[in-house]
Parts: sequence; structure tokens; C-alpha cells
Amino acid sequence: MQVTETLSEGLKHEFKVSVPATDLDAKADARLVDLKDKVRINGFRPGKVPVAHLKKLYGRSVMAETIDETIRNTNTQIFTERGFRLASEPKVTMPTEEKEVEELLSGKTDLTYTVAIEVVPPIALADFKSFNVEKPVVDVSDADVDEAVKRIADQSRPYAAKAEGAKAEKGDRLTISFKGTIEGVAFDGGTGEGIQLVIGSGQFIPGFEDQLIGAGVGETRTVKVSFPKNYASEQLAGKPAEFETTVTAIEAPGETVIDDEFAKSLGLESLDKLKEAARERLKAEFAGAIRQRVKRALLDRLDEAHKFEAPPSLVSEEFNLMWNSIKAEMESSGKTFADENTTEDKAKEEYQTIADRRVRLGLVLSEIGEKNKISVTDEEVSRAVIERARSMPGREKEVWDYYRNNANALAQLRAPIYEDKVVDFLLELANVTEKKITREELFKEEEDEKTAA
Repeated sequence: MQVTETLSEGLKHEFKVSVPATDLDAKADARLVDLKDKVRINGFRPGKVPVAHLKKLYGRSVMAETIDETIRNTNTQIFTERGFRLASEPKVTMPTEEKEVEELLSGKTDLTYTVAIEVVPPIALADFKSFNVEKPVVDVSDADVDEAVKRIADQSRPYAAKAEGAKAEKGDRLTISFKGTIEGVAFDGGTGEGIQLVIGSGQFIPGFEDQLIGAGVGETRTVKVSFPKNYASEQLAGKPAEFETTVTAIEAPGETVIDDEFAKSLGLESLDKLKEAARERLKAEFAGAIRQRVKRALLDRLDEAHKFEAPPSLVSEEFNLMWNSIKAEMESSGKTFADENTTEDKAKEEYQTIADRRVRLGLVLSEIGEKNKISVTDEEVSRAVIERARSMPGREKEVWDYYRNNANALAQLRAPIYEDKVVDFLLELANVTEKKITREELFKEEEDEKTAA
């Protein structure tokens, strides 16, 4: 076997490989000898079929298998000897002319092919003990708890029928029936009977609720609205529609008395227990936001400390995934790059930078996990599947079966678990300092991050 490196440019390498026909023939014959004891051919006793006869029957297919196996094994040897970690699948180029292929399968010529690869560069990991990471600390105040309880009360407020002849006002709950049409034609999902709607809640298409203000019981109004450009149904998105709407009941909101009885109506022993539950929920909400902020800070430090050339093919793949998603979202919403105060070229440049960062951070996290023997157990993945199933009541079996029968979906579930375990490992090494901030400061930064993204 002869291997010649014909290209070495950055992370790209190419090799020309030649394997003598005699080597291939010997491997193919060994396969045929092994096959002799397994095949059943009329006229021959088991195990007594001559190899020459087998070669006439199966020679081409056995040689094709031999060539395929030889290429795989040879490539593995080339990459292992040079310490290469592949960024993507190797690209093998074989002879394509009919005469060359025929001679190769007949064992009359040497196997000559080229293999092009892109490798992951060596990654020199930083000293993580030198990392300084700031962790915000946010206390849950009594005012936060009272506000949370009030939100629960508002969602549970009672409604009572208004007096005869009363008109609908903002905040009232209406019971309505409607039939929607577009250019005079009814459409799927445009009809409803006995639907409850709180005016001002934003439940319906923008503009729908306001047009019912002042309506009385038994009154029918033609509500004219346009579906949002980013509406879920492509058939309806952006189209004007009319809804013949009849009000069948009007109820005014009452006040919810926040006391022990209210807490009991929610299944809790007392108002104090309700406040305890609200406090714990807020603590969990704050902890989630703090975790994301600390994780972002840590990833920023990893990014600063590990500047290297990311494999172009991986960056391109990551960019294409993001860009296709962005383009689809913009098309469905009817937005343009000008609406975002940018141009397509500038947006591409920004997302190219993001793709490069994501790929480098992914490689760094993988390197850290590998060198420190961090892994995700099947039990951890199973717990994640169970949590996902519980979040979709009534569809638990469907969710479970989906992940059980979909290796890619399981891999997508495993990836964030692995990332979080590596992040936890790094935080144990880093110098983490706490800083007290307000709830408003914590969530303002959360909103800023979303806006920037």
C-alpha cells in the first residue's frame, strides 16, 4: 500500500492511496474461502464448492465488498497514524470510467483513490482556575410574593352576569358565537359556538375584541380584522376576514378576596401556604434566569480564551441551519432586513460570526468533557424523556415512543445535558463571586439578551 499526501492547507488534507491488486485478490479469496462453508449450491455437498466456482458466481460482489472494507480500514489507519480528528465524513473519489471499474472488480488492476478530509485542530485548553465569573444573587421579597399571589387571584377572579340592557366594556367576559369568512367564503377554524372571551385579554386576533365594546346581549356585529402576517396558518396569514359575531352573555369581573378561603379553593391549606408556594416558584424562576446568565458569562470566557480556526464545513453547516431558520421566519412574518435596521449582507456576516463561535465552543466543551471523562448516562437521558413526556399531559406514550424510536431526537436531548455537566464542572474550578442585584436588573438583562439575539 502506498499513501501520498497531495494537499495540506490549514485544516484540509488530501491523500492519494494505492493498494496493489494482489492484496485485494488475496483478501477477496479469503472471503470466498469463508463463504464456501456457508453457501448451498445445487450439485455440491456443503463445504465442498470449489473456490474457483464461487469466484465465477460471486467474484464481483465479493471484490466490491473487499474494496469497500479496504478503503474504510486504510482511511482509519491513515487518520489514526497522523492523530487526525475528523470534522466531517471523508470524501473518497474512486475511478468512474466503465473500463477502470470493470478491471478493478475483476482484480486486474490496483485500487487507486483519493480521500479528502477536514480535521479538527488541536485545542489547547485554558487554565479554568483563572476564570472569574460573577454570579448574581436576587432575593425574593415579600412584595414579589404579594404580586405573584395577586396575579393568581386575577386569573381566578369570578364573573357575574351584568344587568339587562348593559353594554360590554373592557374587562368584561363575553360569551360569543361567530362565523368567519374571507371574501365571502367560510374557512376552516373560523366558526365558534359558546366561546368565552375577556375583552382586552388579547386572546383573539388584534382588533377583534375592541370591536365588541358597547355590544349588548343578543346583538350581532360584523367584526372586520386582518390575520397577522406571522399567523400560524399560511392560508390565513395576512388576509382580511369578517366575523359575524353574536354576543350571548356579558359578565362583569368581580374582585377576588385573597384570604385563606381563596387559598383553599386552589387546594392549599391557607394563605400562608399559598404564599410559600408562590415564593418557591419565584425562587425557581430566579434560579433559572441566574443559571442562564452565569452560563453565558462562562461561555464568553471560554470564547475569549480559545481562539482557533474552526473547521469551515462545520461552520458552514451551522450557518446554513440558522440562516434557513431566519429566512423562513422573516418570510412568514412578512418582515424585511430593512425592518430590522440592517441589510442581508450585514445579517449574514453577523450570523457567520455566531456560527463560528458556536462551533468553536462546541469543540471546546467536547474536548473538556473528553479529557475529564464527563459523560451522560442512559438514566439521565431517560429522566429527560420522562420530564418531556410529563410536560405534555395525555400524550406521554406518544412522546416516549418518539424518543425511543428516534436516535437523532435522543441525541438532541443528550446534548444540552452534556453541556450543562461540562459547565458545572468548569464552575467548580472557576473563581465564582456573588453580586446582589434586583429582580428588575436580572430580568432587564434577560430581555436585553433576547433583543440582541
